[in-house]
Formats: sequence, structure tokens, C-alpha cells
Amino acid sequence: MGPMNGEKKWLFPLLISSLICGFLLIFAINMGLVSSLHSMKFLSIFPMRGFANRTNDVIIETKVKPPPAPPAPPPPPRLAYLVSGSKGDLEKLWRTLHALYHPLNQYVVHLDLESSQDERLELDSRIQKHPIFTEIKNVYMISKANMVTYRGPTMVANTLHACAILLKQSKEWDWFINLSASDYPLVTQDDILFTFSRLDRNLNFVEHTSRLGWKEAERAKPLIIDPGLYKTTKQDVFWATEKREVPTAFKLFTGSAWVVLSRSFVEFCIWGWDNLPRTLLMYYTNFLSSPEGYFQTVICNVPGYAATTVNHDLHYIAWDNPPKQHPHTLSLNDTTKMISSNAPFARKFKRDDPALDKIDKELLHRMNGSFTPGGWCAGKPRCSRVGNPSHLRPGPGAKRLTRLMSQIASSPKFRQNQCK
Repeated sequence: MGPMNGEKKWLFPLLISSLICGFLLIFAINMGLVSSLHSMKFLSIFPMRGFANRTNDVIIETKVKPPPAPPAPPPPPRLAYLVSGSKGDLEKLWRTLHALYHPLNQYVVHLDLESSQDERLELDSRIQKHPIFTEIKNVYMISKANMVTYRGPTMVANTLHACAILLKQSKEWDWFINLSASDYPLVTQDDILFTFSRLDRNLNFVEHTSRLGWKEAERAKPLIIDPGLYKTTKQDVFWATEKREVPTAFKLFTGSAWVVLSRSFVEFCIWGWDNLPRTLLMYYTNFLSSPEGYFQTVICNVPGYAATTVNHDLHYIAWDNPPKQHPHTLSLNDTTKMISSNAPFARKFKRDDPALDKIDKELLHRMNGSFTPGGWCAGKPRCSRVGNPSHLRPGPGAKRLTRLMSQIASSPKFRQNQCK
């Protein structure tokens, strides 16, 4: 009887516990179902409908979405020119400036201290009174003339002076080009801007070589003094009796005095966060024909810039062999060779030479001393007003210049010709 009474004693609590657990289990299940139903109902009204719509939208967009537009062409580059002259070069410089002019570009003109004050005042007056120049304000004259002797360092100093002015006047140009009044373009500015718009804007066109040959003994070792550094009248350089050895701190390069430099490299030379440009400027102070070596030696001794060099000066020039101080003067007999060179510039020309008239007529289509026509030209007479400066109309000159770029900047030997 005792064991049975014990079992009855625990039976009732066990039954009550089971009923309570069952009730709680059923309650939990029901609440879960209700919650799930509410959630499903909520989703069916808002998110699910939205999701369905987004799915349909994606399908619709996939069907009607147009193909991606081709990338917009880069804006045309802007060039910064120095056009320099000396005594008697006023009319030559004025003609070259008109042949080179484009509203997108920047121009610095300079008549050196050997030219008369009347010539310099006349040039300044023409610029100030010219309707296009005064409207666009992209032609500047170095009013405080520099003395420039082409056998000494003063030409380099004048070039750096012009670069500093151009950097101050405009933040938008891409390449710097130095020319003389004896230079002349063989293609239009539209041709150049169109062709250069396809190039890497870090490229530097600097003819150069480290093979000095006879120049080592005739130019690198002699010491010269340029009176143009401290006199107001032009005199030839004179020679010191002592000679110096070829430097070991840097490697010398030589080449053409005519260059096309990227803005980045010009800033490097002017602002000089590295001391090399200043060091070489002092070294070339006593170097004969320093314009033919300064930029070459700077750029080829800086690895980052050496990789940007294109071994060409973009000029057609007829030299003696070995070259003398000055090249041959070009004439009508040279026009075929000039054109076939595909170069954008040629030098040097006499004032009003018939070859210039032929270039104006057949290559530039420039008439009556006006500007070289381009897409920017508006008004009557033509080019009397500025239309859209970014509208380029490249012609046959662009095809010739493109061929040249393919030969010198896109050839397999491009890298092999850099700073060798």
C-alpha cells in the first residue's frame, strides 16, 4: 500500500505540469504563426510589391538602355610660344606671329636690346592697338628687353624669362615652344592642336645626344665669358686661357636649341624643387652655345623626365656637316624638302622671302597679311572676329604631322633613342 500511495502522491503534480507545458507550447506555436502571417501580409503589401516592381524595372531597363556613349574627345591642348628677334626683325616677327596665332594659345614676343627703341615701341603699339590681341589678351611683350647673344648663355636666360612670364599669365597651356623671327610654320595651328590632342601631354620634343664628338673639345672644355651678361651692347664672347674637364656629377648632352617642352618640365626648370636646373644654369654660363645643351642636359639627367623625351626638334633645318653656328638660309629651292620632312616648323628665312609667300598660299592659306585661317575664324573679312576657339579644322598639314609623330613617337625605336 505504501508504494502505491507514493505513486498517487506524485501523479497529480506531474499531470498539472504536463498540462501547463502543453498550453505554453501551443500558445508559442500560435503566436509564431500569427507573427509570420502578419509579416507575410506586410511584405506582400509593401516590400514584395516594390521588389516585384524593381525586378520588372530592371528587365525593362535592360531592354531599352542605350549602349554607353563613346568617351568624349579630350579638349584641344594649348601652346605657349616665345617668338624672339633682334635688330631689324620687327616685320619678320610680326609676320611670324600672325602665321602662328590662335586664340587658345599664349604668346610672348621679344626684341632684344640690340634692336632700336623705336622698333620695340612700334611692336608694343601694334599689340596694344590690335583688336583681336586686345580682346583675347594672349599676346605679351617683354618690354624690358634682354641682351641676347646666341653663342652665350643669355639666350637660355631669355628663354627661361619667357617661360616664367607664361607660367604666371596662364595656368592652362600644355607645351612651350621657342621660335625666332626667322622661323615659320609649315602647318596651321589647327593642324598642330589637332595632332597634339592625341599625344601624351608629358612628352618633351628635345633633339639630343650624349655623343659630343668634336663638341667636347670645342665647346665643353673651353671657358667663355659672355659680355651680354653685363653689357648693354652686343659683343662676341671671349675666351679664358684655362680649360676644364668634362663633368662627372652629371652627363652632358647636346642638340638643337629649338625645343617643345611640356608644362611639367618647364615648371621643374623654373620652380626648381630639385637643385639640378640651377646647378646646370651656372655650369652653362661659361659654355659656348649653351642653348644647344642646357635643356638637353637637364632633362636627360632626371630619370622621370628622361623617359618623356622625343628625339626631335620638330624643325626642318639645313645644316652643314659638321654643323656650323648657323644653318643655311632656306629658299624656294627648299620647299619640296621642307614639306616632305613633315615638320611643323622650318628655319631660317630672310625677310619677305618668296618661299614664305609660297608657304602662305599653298600650306597655310593665309592672305593679305592676316591670320592663318582656322575653325576659330569668324567675321568679314575672315578672322576679323573670334568664333569658337575650340573648333578645329585640321587639313593636309595634320596628316603630314601625324606621319611624323608616328615615325618619331610611336616607332619601336622610340625608347631606344631616349637620352642615349
